[in-house]
Amino acid sequence: MTIMDPPVWFFSLACLGALYISAISVRPLAYLVRCLRRPKDLHRYGSWAIVTGPTSGLGRSMAFELARRGLNLVLLDLNAANLQETSDAIKSLHSVAIKTLVLDLSLVATPQGDEAIRRLQEAIQGLQVGLLVNNAAVNTPGAVYLHEADIERFVRMIRVNLWGLTEVTAAVLPTMLARGRGAIVNVGSGSTLAVPSFPLYTVYSSTKKYVAHLSRSLYVEYRSKGIDVQYQVPFYVDTRMLSSAVKAKLRPWFVATPDDYTRTAATWIGNGPLCVPGAAQKLQWWLTGFVPDWVHDWYRIRLHLQHREILHGPRAVIANGNSRGGQAERPPNGNSSLGPNNGSLGPNNRD
Repeated sequence: MTIMDPPVWFFSLACLGALYISAISVRPLAYLVRCLRRPKDLHRYGSWAIVTGPTSGLGRSMAFELARRGLNLVLLDLNAANLQETSDAIKSLHSVAIKTLVLDLSLVATPQGDEAIRRLQEAIQGLQVGLLVNNAAVNTPGAVYLHEADIERFVRMIRVNLWGLTEVTAAVLPTMLARGRGAIVNVGSGSTLAVPSFPLYTVYSSTKKYVAHLSRSLYVEYRSKGIDVQYQVPFYVDTRMLSSAVKAKLRPWFVATPDDYTRTAATWIGNGPLCVPGAAQKLQWWLTGFVPDWVHDWYRIRLHLQHREILHGPRAVIANGNSRGGQAERPPNGNSSLGPNNGSLGPNNRD
């Protein structure tokens, strides 16, 4: 019996398929190799860590995790009472020194914001600051068309997510450079890594895309100076900003708890420019690579329209074309400018 050679078209398609699988697998596989690395001792960077937005969600869990590892803390948040409560709660469990500073990141590039940054620089003067965790961000209004929301909300979001993070980083870097070592962690969003578009959260995901690019460029700039910069990407995390209605639609094993997430995230600090902590989170990232962009787009707009209905009600008003006012209601549990952050593929994440 004669065995015929496969036709050229079949061989060509097989080669293309193999190349496609290889292309989407190489980066995750190379990334997974880093799992074999030993976690870095965070004390090698310094004895103090700065955390923005530490009073709830991922920021709070990260503050507790760093204190558990014996690092002293400088906590930055908008609300003095919440800062005091968080500080007291950490001290009741861990014997670490804590400084708190009220800082409104939405005031950057204003005289009040300049004064706040000056107070931050004074507060850390003389401290061996080895770690900065930029967790604070704003993601409200969520799930709205661009023309629906009050433009001032978007301006505030941009101030906090872009300018605020950049100014805090620039204020802390000289201290690290003087000592020749340090680590910076910028908490991002799965919307910047796993999907080609993030409709109805367009401005938010765009601000996080800036953070992703900033992080990678700073990693290259400062690596030779002993400073490790890392972009950490949470997908779904069970925080207050993940509404119960949205969470009910998710597989439970896809949703990490804040404590589990930050416990893993802390072990990755200093190991490469990019981190997706947690096995389930990595699996989500890997699986999305097999999905064509047009399928992502089709699915995301439908899913986020459901979020819009959940957050703003079935009769969410569409603003008319001549208005820049906010017609959609503010979602419950809206966050503060130095509060929780969103790092998920949903409407929420860090609070």
